[in-house]
Amino acid sequence: MKNINICIIGGGSKQWALTLMKDLSLASDLSGLIRLYDIDQEAAILNEHLGNRIFLFGKDKPNFEVKAIDNPEKALAGADFVIISIEPGPIENRHTDLEIPKKYGILQTVGDTIGPGGIFRALRSIPVFREYARLIKKNCPDAWVINYTNPMTWCTNTLTREFPQVKVLGCCHEVFGTQKFIANKVSSWFDTETPPREEIKVDVFGVNHFTFLSGASWKGIDLFPYLKELAGDDNFYLDHTKESLRRIKEEKWFESDNLVAMEIMRIFGNLGAAGDRHLVEFMPWYLHDESFIHRYGVIATPYEWRVRRDKEKRTRFYEDKDLFPKASEEEGVAIIKALLGLGPLYTNVNVPNTGQIPWLPFGHIVETNAFITHNRITPAISSEGASSVKELISHVGFEQKLLLDSVFEENREGIFQAFLLDSLIRLSLSEARELFDIMWREQMLHY
Repeated sequence: MKNINICIIGGGSKQWALTLMKDLSLASDLSGLIRLYDIDQEAAILNEHLGNRIFLFGKDKPNFEVKAIDNPEKALAGADFVIISIEPGPIENRHTDLEIPKKYGILQTVGDTIGPGGIFRALRSIPVFREYARLIKKNCPDAWVINYTNPMTWCTNTLTREFPQVKVLGCCHEVFGTQKFIANKVSSWFDTETPPREEIKVDVFGVNHFTFLSGASWKGIDLFPYLKELAGDDNFYLDHTKESLRRIKEEKWFESDNLVAMEIMRIFGNLGAAGDRHLVEFMPWYLHDESFIHRYGVIATPYEWRVRRDKEKRTRFYEDKDLFPKASEEEGVAIIKALLGLGPLYTNVNVPNTGQIPWLPFGHIVETNAFITHNRITPAISSEGASSVKELISHVGFEQKLLLDSVFEENREGIFQAFLLDSLIRLSLSEARELFDIMWREQMLHY
């Protein structure tokens, strides 16, 4: 059994922290100490109690002890693994991200990765991640850092910029949803039971939430011809407005029909692999208005729901049934095990570009497959994507790099240039400047 120390930054989270602890409670080959740090100490203390309850289910002795720590340096001291999952600032900041751009006719379905919302979420996050990078360097320089926080690319890249020797990866489950979509199609194409999504082998390339597949297979069978045939079928793209309205009524904000992903394949040749609600934010021709995206089954997650959900999570009473360990679909524990040498893992990760995508800047955080083995992540070189898709991704990569460079240089005009380059900024120059200045003042930024 491996005995390890884990620090969870954002340890008061009622999503990622509890999910990870449930998965760890099922890992019979792991044990140790989990330290929870959160700027909301009350939330971390509550998670300490919840976590210790989780680790007692079905055991005489828990495999992990959970402690809430009120100081980030003490929480990080000697950690083997650092998990970062935070909300940069109060949830009310999302009003600036989503509602102010809406007044300028900018529709954002998520607003946490790109667009005005993603950019300003990044501007709030980058100083925080710079500080965590410094603290990791000082208190646990050899730790592996797993980042779940969005915007994934900017947050993870900030860690590598501030502490170049940091051992870090960004972890995102969006590709898993695409594998499940393909697995469901395999069941009908080959008259078989739906295979586990892990059996769908995919070639992944791009930047987080703007990822694509250049290949997919199942048991050695090339699935791209089947996917391309489906993408060319007009009947696949029937109007999904009725489904969208049902989702809004039932608050099913995260469901996807992959119509956008498949239409991208129909037009450009590569399958979108990040979920339609993320993909459309990189391609403004979909975001005319909400009625248009409803045809694709895509709905925008509203600000009001985010605030309400945050309050509900903070005030919720947890019964035993809510805490009973059940394996999630996340790969955090599998990644930890692989890095500890308990078996290799091949999966998609967000890590610095060392040549796995040669047409994007070296050092930029990119998403591809990688082999994860004992204390090592070896990115797989991605297959060549369609030239048009590479051009779309390259534009996004340049915007991301320019913004991060400008923040580190404390260059407000460089930040504004990156803002102007964003695909969702389809405004006159004066309107774009006005929107930027209003959002800047609302966030009280000081670059």
